[in-house]
Amino acid sequence: MSEVAEERTRPVVEPALFRQLLGCFPTGVAVITTRTPDGRPAGLTCNSFSSVSLEPPLVLFSLRNASRLRDTFLGAESFAINILAERQDALSGRFASSKIEDKFKGVGWQPGLLGMPLIDDCLASFECSVFARHEAGDHTVFIGEVRHMAAGGGDHALVFYKGAYMMLAESLRKLVVQGQLGDADVDEAYRTLYGTLLRLACERADDAELAAVEDAVDAIEAHPGDASRQDRIESASRFFRAIAAAGHNQALMLMAQTMTGVLRERMTHVLPVRARPDLYPLRRNVARGLRRRDADAAVAALDELIAQLRKG
Repeated sequence: MSEVAEERTRPVVEPALFRQLLGCFPTGVAVITTRTPDGRPAGLTCNSFSSVSLEPPLVLFSLRNASRLRDTFLGAESFAINILAERQDALSGRFASSKIEDKFKGVGWQPGLLGMPLIDDCLASFECSVFARHEAGDHTVFIGEVRHMAAGGGDHALVFYKGAYMMLAESLRKLVVQGQLGDADVDEAYRTLYGTLLRLACERADDAELAAVEDAVDAIEAHPGDASRQDRIESASRFFRAIAAAGHNQALMLMAQTMTGVLRERMTHVLPVRARPDLYPLRRNVARGLRRRDADAAVAALDELIAQLRKG
């Protein structure tokens, strides 16, 4: 087979699925800091940090080429890695936000021996001189040689897993398994969150996103009677993920990821999982309401779906 023909037959790597599957690998969370040319502190949240070598001591992180701080890091000769503790999740969000101009306002930090900003109370910090830079696709990889390092307290690390902080995911799992999340509270949360997302989707979704909701409904109805519990869980999760994606609101999408975690845990440990043909037309009505951009109809269908799920 020619190289051209082989290229044409190679499966396409779909970006959304690629990102989702990468999320299956739990990672720590760090804030990478440096100085601007005029000496101001600069930093961003990163979970692409990794060790490279012991001799010499090398570490790396990768930065999106679209990042507003790319030129700052390209022009810097040093940077620092600040490993966040579990209690520092607010810092992770702060340094990841594009809406906060002065990321360091109100944040405790000290200059390290290389002058790099070291954030207070982190688990560990590494001050590095730039060893190498490499362009790689839509990112630039920065390799640093560790010049100074320090250990912080004995807290647990902040861990990112499948789009959420693992401490949150673990807390949800315990609450669900121990029966501490009441049915009424869960139902109300679904109605409120996904009702809002449906209304936003009626305004913002494109045809492909509407089709994704319909495809998710088709997939549920296509299950054979002996479909596995895992297949049914995945299909139910896909339906709600498609609604969340169609709403185009990142904050609500993060909340939806949490609710998907609740759904998975309840279906795995609490709820009976079986074919429910009685629910097919109700999900279909949600999709139809979206397709018609009729928010009231879509939300009403969701309410009926949730009520019928509880009866079953």
